[in-house]
Amino acid sequence: MEIQIKLFATLKDKAGSNKISVTVAEPATVATLLEAVGAAYPALQTSLPIALVSVNKAFAGRDTAVSPQDEVAMFPPVSGGSGADDLPHPTYFAVTTEPLDIDAIHAQLTSPEIGAVVSFTGFVRGQTQRDGLPPETSYLEYEAYSEMAELKMAQVAREIWQKWPLVKGVAIVQRIGRLDIGENTTFVACASGHRDQGVFDAARYGIDRLKEIVPVWKKEVGEDQSVWVEGDYRPTEADN
Repeated sequence: MEIQIKLFATLKDKAGSNKISVTVAEPATVATLLEAVGAAYPALQTSLPIALVSVNKAFAGRDTAVSPQDEVAMFPPVSGGSGADDLPHPTYFAVTTEPLDIDAIHAQLTSPEIGAVVSFTGFVRGQTQRDGLPPETSYLEYEAYSEMAELKMAQVAREIWQKWPLVKGVAIVQRIGRLDIGENTTFVACASGHRDQGVFDAARYGIDRLKEIVPVWKKEVGEDQSVWVEGDYRPTEADN
């Protein structure tokens, strides 16, 4: 049977395409799929040991079954669940190319019971000073598996409410595309009745968890070099 696979970031660059297909025998698992990819696409072989696989927008293990009807994706560890229809509190999740309107996002979370909103905003910096990356950044390019990203943002919100039940609203926004020095890239906000109800810790958790499980990648572009940034955290099925 033939399996279609979406590719992102470094895997897309190495394959020269954002989608590949392989033929595998039935029944197939992620493990047999990876073997088939390595055989059919030698350029991807060095990336396969650390590649992550999702099946129907959920992180998959090596024993996860795959079929032609599944939406399968492969990607490196993130740089840096279920849908949002049944979330119990106000939320705002977005993967967007547009500049952030922070006042408008705050308005999505506020109500008469909200007295505090704590937020984190990430920006493009011009000097990275990390091994393997350009010493000076000209701009960043962000890419996302957008459909899965918003589902994982909803999962982050659920995790926040489990840890900090007095937090009432959560907003998570990731910009994609080309972003120049000084532009904002990422925004996480948490709302509650008072500032001492966990919103500071919740906002910190939100940005840290976003960089672990939300499928977004960035490319550092310098004058003479461009490099996809890959994270160290490897999500598993336990992160669904």
